[in-house]
Amino acid sequence: MFGLLNVKKQLIFYGAYHDNPVNVAIHMIFVPVLVWTGLVLGSRLPVPSSFPQIHAQFNEYLAFDFNWSALWGIANWAYYFALEPTAALIYAPEYVLIVLTASAYSHKPNSFNEALAVHVVSWIAQFAGHFLAEGRAPALLDNLLGALVLAPFFVHLELLFKFFGYNPSLQKSVHQGITEEIARIKAVEGKKAH
Repeated sequence: MFGLLNVKKQLIFYGAYHDNPVNVAIHMIFVPVLVWTGLVLGSRLPVPSSFPQIHAQFNEYLAFDFNWSALWGIANWAYYFALEPTAALIYAPEYVLIVLTASAYSHKPNSFNEALAVHVVSWIAQFAGHFLAEGRAPALLDNLLGALVLAPFFVHLELLFKFFGYNPSLQKSVHQGITEEIARIKAVEGKKAH
């Protein structure tokens, strides 16, 4: 499985691309925005007729539609649960809120264009953070799964580590691994430069 279910390995890989504090701050802001706008956009994709026609409108701001965005959200959360169950359970209320608000918003007029514009601006900010602050290409170019799927959970875990002292042994191990991985990458890049 190439370590796909090894939370430490996945976080070290992702963290090695997000070491600069400016880049980390950009990701803390724009990764949740990308998730939300991506779900709004995905809600507009046509679904096969075999999909159950489920629509639950809780209020003006919360709705559930069984569509590609719902499947994406469920699959991602299940992956997070497989990686780190306690952190995924803590993340569940926030993630459900993201999915439900995106679904409700997708029914509004102009939601697609508005979400697309914010999505594009958020990607530009992400790339600027990598190239200008971090000084290297984003993880997206080396590991699509890690960049698109793991990014929200990485942000969530960083917040848990930083503000709530979550799982200090995992935090220490991951941060040590990130330091070692960055040193390894710099050594490889240094050899290529000569």
